Amino acid sequence: MARDGDEGRKVAVATVQFACTDVEAENVATAESENMPLCAMITDVAEQLIREAHKKGAKIVLIQELFEGKYLCQGQRMDLFQCAKPYKGNPTIIRMQKLAKELHVVIPVSFFEEANNAHYNSVAVIDADGTDLGLYRKSHIPDAPGYQEKFYFNPGDTGFKVFKTKYATIGVGICWDQWFPECARAMVLQGAEILLFPTAIGSDPQDSDLDAVTEDSREHWKRVMQGHAGANLVPLVASNRIGRETVETEHGKSTITFFGNSFIAGPTGEIVKLANDKDEEVLVAEFDLDEIKSTRHGWGLFRDRRPDLYKVLLTMDGERSA
Repeated sequence: MARDGDEGRKVAVATVQFACTDVEAENVATAESENMPLCAMITDVAEQLIREAHKKGAKIVLIQELFEGKYLCQGQRMDLFQCAKPYKGNPTIIRMQKLAKELHVVIPVSFFEEANNAHYNSVAVIDADGTDLGLYRKSHIPDAPGYQEKFYFNPGDTGFKVFKTKYATIGVGICWDQWFPECARAMVLQGAEILLFPTAIGSDPQDSDLDAVTEDSREHWKRVMQGHAGANLVPLVASNRIGRETVETEHGKSTITFFGNSFIAGPTGEIVKLANDKDEEVLVAEFDLDEIKSTRHGWGLFRDRRPDLYKVLLTMDGERSA
């Protein structure tokens, strides 16, 4: 973690969380009822929280996954493909470019991408001068009750990427990507100094024991990413939404309670900032990236790797390839 003093390359990062429903309708001008369009734009809230993070000194600000409206994957509804927008000319990305340039902050922007006849769960990374540094498309696509993303999204085709921003080289994965250590390691191998994971995760809509399931998933979710931070000796930032979202699906109403708990972990996996499961929050932490780099090199975790022994990772069943 960062130390007091003037030496080193210190960067403050932020994570924000908010409800994408009418829970706090006064803060979400376009979300006035539970029947609002699932793709209703609520970028006003995101902008407000980014500005708050900037006032707290943040240089890199993470917003949650698919933050423009309710999480649309609780069911399989063809009408929701209308929520997708092309990457180029995307109004939310353009708005965030202007904001990033004004505040001199880096903003990864999650959005539902339409690319001709393909659709992706994507992030555009905006640098501190408003430049669009490029696109990452979610690689791992879940298919579970309440999280039926395979219906909406093609598997990402960009591969794991890093983005050289004004303040740091960052790696961005999206939600389900965070459960795969290969994703985190691939980004750090390419030079990522900070890992960021925008997320939408909460209860299982089919489980009656809501509290037990949510608590188990919530703690598991945090521990997995803490492990990525510690195994790679880099800070990690996770942003998740809050609130109870009810969606009309092809089988009737489905409800997920999103558990928030957005957090910032340090390079040994320690949680340095943690949000709760109910409140809109902005968390900021500062890290000395030069100090962390020195520690990472000293540990030898990347010196002692044996890529020649990892070929089994290229198989699905663990068998040696012919």
